[in-house]
Amino acid sequence: MFLGEYLHTFDSKNRISVPSKFRKDLGRVVVVTRGLDHCLYVYSRKAWEKEARAYADEVNGNAARRGLARLFLAGSAEAEVDRSGRVLIPEHLKSFASIGEKAVIAGVADRVEIWEESAWKEYTAAIERNADTFAETLGKSASDRN
Repeated sequence: MFLGEYLHTFDSKNRISVPSKFRKDLGRVVVVTRGLDHCLYVYSRKAWEKEARAYADEVNGNAARRGLARLFLAGSAEAEVDRSGRVLIPEHLKSFASIGEKAVIAGVADRVEIWEESAWKEYTAAIERNADTFAETLGKSASDRN
């Protein structure tokens, strides 16, 4: 399971260092794809195969499901983690997430997310401000199901 957040800098070749805590579980080959909220998702090869199968089942569904499947599948790229623990992020993905020189790498359970630094700060500040309301809303949703 991936947990925590780390600030890292891209080098001149669009490579970013993967936190050492994440390397073992990610493995030598990762898949990077567009994520929600304009971040990037990074999966281990094994976790990506599971995700990709789920999205592949949706490509003939309704428009919203097809759109998300295309967003994640067509935008994905395999990348190797080099001996120094760096991964090359394709320019089209870096551009999608508006990432410049610095990025936050966040562990989010079964995946790693890469965020443009200021976007991450804004996003987490908004979540922190609204956490009580979110918890209350989610609590109501859970009780409605029971």
